[in-house]
Amino acid sequence: MGVNMPRTAMVFAAGLGRRMRPLSESMPKPLLRVAGQPILDHVLDRLEACGVQQVVVNAHWRPDDIHAALAARRAAHRGPVTIEQPEPALLETGGSAAAALRAGQLGPGPFFLLNGDAMWLNGPVPALRRLAAAFDPERMDAMLLLGAMTRAVGEVGHGDFAVNAHGVPRRPRTGEITPYVFTGVQIVSPALFDGAPEGGFSMNRLWDRAMAAGRLGVIVHDSLWFHLSRPADIDAAERVLHSALNPDSDNDI
Repeated sequence: MGVNMPRTAMVFAAGLGRRMRPLSESMPKPLLRVAGQPILDHVLDRLEACGVQQVVVNAHWRPDDIHAALAARRAAHRGPVTIEQPEPALLETGGSAAAALRAGQLGPGPFFLLNGDAMWLNGPVPALRRLAAAFDPERMDAMLLLGAMTRAVGEVGHGDFAVNAHGVPRRPRTGEITPYVFTGVQIVSPALFDGAPEGGFSMNRLWDRAMAAGRLGVIVHDSLWFHLSRPADIDAAERVLHSALNPDSDNDI
């Protein structure tokens, strides 16, 4: 496992977090605390534990707060090395990653992209290592970590993808509820961004192009994951994590 493990990553921390209001009115959503520390610290710790050495973190909403959080990590000698990417105008996920790639901060090999609110419990093999081991840049331009809705903590809606018996993903049909949701974790090749436009755009645009070419891979996460969209989801995550860390507790999940 560990072969071809990326050494670079980007964490998306620029969003407005509207559905998390009022909690996100006074701080960026990735800085909300779960299990004793900001979500962003959980994400960066996961990346460091898997050998990632350099991470680009973008910022738009309350960028000074993101800057202070990253400065505190540096002062405490907590890795990985972080590079701040301020965005006066929102570039969305695809535009942000394309800008970091053009700046030479992510390539030339595959790299991780993670949402700033991505949280999960690992199975027997850490999820990032599973993702890297399954990714084949000869056959794929991107691989997404999907979560089963039955293993989600938090409200997940109607699903993002269906996956056939051969592991090939597709989008939901009209009115269809699909069993898998994007967890906010992916590994991509720079080739995914060939011909990408300037300015802001969603990663969905690149995924759909890769999927049409048969070059979008997926694996399903093998443990619980947290969909942190609304304030109630923070409370649910706290309860589940408390139970996981204190299995003898009498508290119900």
